Amino acid sequence: MRYWWVNHKQTARQEVGEGYLWSPVLEAPRKSDGVRARSQFYDNMRIAAPGDAVLSYADGQIGCVGCVTDFAVPAPKPDIFGTTGAYWSVEGWLLPVAWQTLPAPVRPKQFMEALRPLLPAKYSPINAKDGKGNQKAYLAEISQQIFDLLLPGYVLTEHVSLDTPSSVVAVEDAIETKIKNDLSLNETVRQQTVLARKGQGLFKTNVIAHGGNVCRLTGVANPALLVASHIKPWRMCETSAERLDGANGLLLAAHVDRLFDRGFISFEDDGRVLVSSAIDELDLQRMGLNRISEIICDGISDEQYAYINYHRNKVFVKKQEDE
Repeated sequence: MRYWWVNHKQTARQEVGEGYLWSPVLEAPRKSDGVRARSQFYDNMRIAAPGDAVLSYADGQIGCVGCVTDFAVPAPKPDIFGTTGAYWSVEGWLLPVAWQTLPAPVRPKQFMEALRPLLPAKYSPINAKDGKGNQKAYLAEISQQIFDLLLPGYVLTEHVSLDTPSSVVAVEDAIETKIKNDLSLNETVRQQTVLARKGQGLFKTNVIAHGGNVCRLTGVANPALLVASHIKPWRMCETSAERLDGANGLLLAAHVDRLFDRGFISFEDDGRVLVSSAIDELDLQRMGLNRISEIICDGISDEQYAYINYHRNKVFVKKQEDE
């Protein structure tokens, strides 16, 4: 279990209300050359894991505590943010969190004498001198000592996500609404793009035409057991063409699709299966997939390399020790 501190003054109301944290993948463009750099505070979104605790810091106080319910997924900037963070990149990470409001807010400044020596030497969420939030700091890892100092005796209520987190569903629902209202697309394209969200319709037909009508890993052939799974998530596709592209899909047995969609498996360019250390090997055995890492998915086409690379780098769940 890890402990985190998030500085989210600009978006605290939206994130707490909707049950998540969201950050850009990269920092704002530098004034010198316009390049967007990586940030450890944003990379931490991919390190946080289910069961971790998060302190919500805004306006000089900690008003909520959260429990991470699932691994972060790639997601576009939520519409609910409005014009906030206009300079942020649209592509980001969404980390599902179940928030709990504290009976009384806690002001870290009141604990600075004891807090100061416990703050991280690097990537601290607040300034050790004045206790103010550090500029550019978003999600910072802290010690259990800090958590216990600020919230002595607090017992975090853990939450388990058994299905796609509601915060992710809400993002996709908003995108679906936009598509349905997009009059630049004809009615057929709008309908098929919406169906593609669930791996249905024209998208599934295109996936079968591109890669065959059996599961690419197990060979299961019963259509009722197969799912047309997007490689680059539907919510992250930029156009309807990308959402309907047969090259952006794999036909998978339902249990394999679940692993792939949640980022527990991915692929190298040569088709070799990658297995995340975040999934228990015993669970793979129970699913009949204990030798899955030995499988090579044949027939990955040139058109699929960009999609596979996206999944491997943005969806595949890597723990810190995997980096």
